[in-house]
Amino acid sequence: MYSSPATLLNGAVATVGAACVAAWVAELPEMWVAAAVLAIIAAARIVAALRLAANSEGSSTAMLELAYEVGAFSFALTLGSMAAYTIVVSSAPQVEVLMIANALGYGIGVSARNAGRPIIAIGQLAFSSLPIALAAFATLQLGYVALGLTILLLIPAQAFVCCKIFNTLRESIGSADTNQRLACKMEQLAHTDIVTGLHNRAGLDEMLIRQLNDSDSNQPLALFWLDLHRFKEVNELLGHQIGDRVLNEVARRLRDNLSHDAGIARFGGDEFVFFCKVSDRAESERLARRVLNHILRPMRLDAERMEISASMGIALMPDDGTDAERLMQAADLALYHAKFEGPGTLRFFDPAMTRDLANRREIEAELRLAIQRDELSLFYQPIVDLKTGHIRCFEALLRWFHPTKGELRPAEFIPVAEETGVIVTLGNWITRQAALACAQWPEDISVAVNLSPLQIKAPGAVLAIKQALRDANLDPHRLELEVTESLFIQDHEQTAEFIKELSAEGVRFALDDFGTGYSSLSYIHKFPFSKIKVDRCFVSGDDVGPRAHAIIRAVAAMGRGLDMEIVAEGLEEQEQVETVRDAGCTLGQGYFFSRAVPDYLAAMLLAQDRDGDGLRAA
Repeated sequence: MYSSPATLLNGAVATVGAACVAAWVAELPEMWVAAAVLAIIAAARIVAALRLAANSEGSSTAMLELAYEVGAFSFALTLGSMAAYTIVVSSAPQVEVLMIANALGYGIGVSARNAGRPIIAIGQLAFSSLPIALAAFATLQLGYVALGLTILLLIPAQAFVCCKIFNTLRESIGSADTNQRLACKMEQLAHTDIVTGLHNRAGLDEMLIRQLNDSDSNQPLALFWLDLHRFKEVNELLGHQIGDRVLNEVARRLRDNLSHDAGIARFGGDEFVFFCKVSDRAESERLARRVLNHILRPMRLDAERMEISASMGIALMPDDGTDAERLMQAADLALYHAKFEGPGTLRFFDPAMTRDLANRREIEAELRLAIQRDELSLFYQPIVDLKTGHIRCFEALLRWFHPTKGELRPAEFIPVAEETGVIVTLGNWITRQAALACAQWPEDISVAVNLSPLQIKAPGAVLAIKQALRDANLDPHRLELEVTESLFIQDHEQTAEFIKELSAEGVRFALDDFGTGYSSLSYIHKFPFSKIKVDRCFVSGDDVGPRAHAIIRAVAAMGRGLDMEIVAEGLEEQEQVETVRDAGCTLGQGYFFSRAVPDYLAAMLLAQDRDGDGLRAA
């Protein structure tokens, strides 16, 4: 009612103008007095509407409504009384028509405008029309009596319309209010992680952009990207409920160690991002180390004692980026390098990391071309029977001889191939070339090929290996596929089906890097492994000692009981060979016997092996 004072002004001008015209035509002083009173009331209402609308915050709803009622009812009663007076004094017909039409029109029109307050709307209609009906009845003339009856019927009919409008408005406002609450709730849910209650990725983007827009460009802002190591294994081995509790505990520790104005979000499955204002780089490093130390503290969930490792990447604004996207990219690159260096590491972004990214993209493009240009080669490292010294198998190892960069180590390009998916094409090529080479060797010699998890997940993975065997005309029993425990953790069911189908064809499987993952015994029990490869960390290195030797003996005893071959990797010295052989290992692999060699040298090693007593027979 107070939101548009202009409508009051328009109504006042129309009605006061009509009253003045009526007074002038009727030439009655009392009509001029009534017109003046009407003008004064109208002016007071307009002034009150303007002042109260401007200061509505300091006015109660009851006071605003009372003020409006006094003005509205006074104006309607004065207007209705003027119209009734023209009937009583038998003014000229044109005066009666003018005033009655104005009064009734005002009452009907204002009842629709003020339908949000039915009492005010119906009151105005009654005050403006009932005096006319009473005056009409008082004349006892048929026409006027009919007018009075019409007005009496008009009032309840218009009141019904007014109430109908009021109910419709109330329902619409209620529905709009409900929809607004639901929209706010949906927006909140859309920006909230349901597990931890932190912001999710969408919430982080909005929060970070708002923070950057509101911040002083000279005020440093640090963005931290935290990644939990091997969290997927926790989910797979202990269940998603435990995994969710770990995430909640990490979220709690972040809240406890960050200021209330810091933005915190769970960015992905096992990644958290948080940002806050800092004074300088040193403060951000202290904060990062404090947070990381708290995250690395063991946590106890029921009876489980859980140790979580993590890495962190850090980027600073404005040094590393002046907008959200660049800052996120910088922190992501810093995290990538931190993860590469190992758990518990934090790294700040450095422009050199961008060059590393460009280098990885270059390697990706060149790797795809290398497959087509035959720049890749397979080398073969013998796996030797520790009792006889004879070669039993060759492991196929990839080498890349770049035309301008020289030989590239696998550590330089295999991670890139894994990240980009090129490993699928590369893995199929390796399997085919290894099968072709093995087909040229004696029938009792097999070839071992390492499999990537991505290679197994790729559509047609089984068909690709079967096709490689057919192309080489190689007996499936002579192909051995080496897999690591991470393969089962990433996709247990698909891996099981893959192994089952190829095992039925006769292909053999070996569990590589045994002892470095989780729950190896469950995999050995379930899957048809014919060979277990003991990781080199138990054979050579600074940590080798009685405990490592005891582990090797235990694995070897298990292998005998399950009729499996046990391979000791990383053999470099005669003493190591004797140790693992005495512990019960049946096969050995390492520089002590031979480095990985090209296929033609592998053929020469086999010839020497057949002509002599074996490869460095003990």
